Amino acid sequence: MQAASGATPGRGTFAALADQVRAAAPRLGVTRLVCVDGPAGSGKTRFAGRLAAELGAPVLHMDDVYAGWTLTGGFARLAAGVLRPLREGRAGAVHRYDWPAGRFAELVHVPAGPALVVEGCGSAPRDVDPYAVLRVWVEAPRTVRIARGIARDGEALRAHWLRWQQQEAAEFAGQDTRARADLLIDGTAGTGEREYALLRDGRG
Repeated sequence: MQAASGATPGRGTFAALADQVRAAAPRLGVTRLVCVDGPAGSGKTRFAGRLAAELGAPVLHMDDVYAGWTLTGGFARLAAGVLRPLREGRAGAVHRYDWPAGRFAELVHVPAGPALVVEGCGSAPRDVDPYAVLRVWVEAPRTVRIARGIARDGEALRAHWLRWQQQEAAEFAGQDTRARADLLIDGTAGTGEREYALLRDGRG
């Protein structure tokens, strides 16, 4: 499939991608679910934020769902608290993890609206396939990702970042996440206000 209309070669526009999401039939109750997955530090948050802004949709961050530096249980909490209620046409909610306090805190409410963007490592396992209208993979070289992570979180958390990279690599290999994605995005090319760098469009 060619890049979305209005995009330059190797680029896609958020406006066109949002239009394609809106044109898709909802598969999660009345909600069109978009999952933005990929390794930590690849650029998922910025991509998800720009697409959500075009859609006028909320963004749910998996960072708020993990129980700290572990992927274990994250998607299960998302499925039970958000995906299942939305599938039934009801609003969902999950407790936000408070990283400094090391515990779950207040509820994050997720409306049963026209669209929802979920971003974060492990947001697009095979179990999400029946419900997602778009699965996005954002990637960047490991050295770039770790440098971004340390710049954001500090050198003291390098060991956590290295262990996390091992966890996510196992998750992606087990779920074949990259190969199953509808869009592959180059997280090193930067995400502008209107366009993103497209590596592969597997839709259609």
